[in-house]
Amino acid sequence: MHLIKGVAIVALRFPGLDEPSRQKHVQAWSGQLVRLLGIRIEITGEPLAGRFLLVANHVSWLDIAVVHSCCPQARFVSKADVLRWPLVGRLVRGGGTLFIERERKRDALRVVHQVAQALSEGDCVALFPEGTTGEGHGLLPFHANLLQAAISAGVPVQAVVLRYRDPNHEVSPAVAYVGETTLLESMWRIAMANQISVQLDFLNPIASLGLERRELSQQLRSQMLACLPGPSTDAH
Repeated sequence: MHLIKGVAIVALRFPGLDEPSRQKHVQAWSGQLVRLLGIRIEITGEPLAGRFLLVANHVSWLDIAVVHSCCPQARFVSKADVLRWPLVGRLVRGGGTLFIERERKRDALRVVHQVAQALSEGDCVALFPEGTTGEGHGLLPFHANLLQAAISAGVPVQAVVLRYRDPNHEVSPAVAYVGETTLLESMWRIAMANQISVQLDFLNPIASLGLERRELSQQLRSQMLACLPGPSTDAH
């Protein structure tokens, strides 16, 4: 029902609203979704104002709602497969999401230009450089291509680290959206789990001007790994 409510807001309300009003709806809807699933949000630091690239580790489909609950202005880059998800596809498209066909290597270049343009026009764009979800221990390899957009637009890059916990686990297994888990199975596991909390750490921004994208990627990984438990896979 909450997903249907979100689709209705996007379809019926968004066309007549300015951007700040849309962002208020995004923040309210996202925060309510997180609360309905029984998750408590804890935040350290704060997102930058104005135009910047936000980079986050990726654990679950829930990550976007968690980030939007405190940074509603972020336009996420998401895999195009999400467009085929019932209700969710309509919802994320209406929220200004930028889509990438990860199976097509050349599509990354198109998205880099699209993200750079959005940043140059004053937007905040968010992405998951791992490109897929992990279990929350450490980081998967980064795909640095999309970071070029921040360098081209001359905007700062800020990392946010998401850590899901429960009373019995430093990294809650209920939240990990990996393997053959379906969206409905994931929602059920999260809803049935006990006292999950998510910690968001907004880290110090990095100036992208003059950096190569691989250098920027390495700096971001080092920052983020310092906030995460467990092993990490080497970057590439």
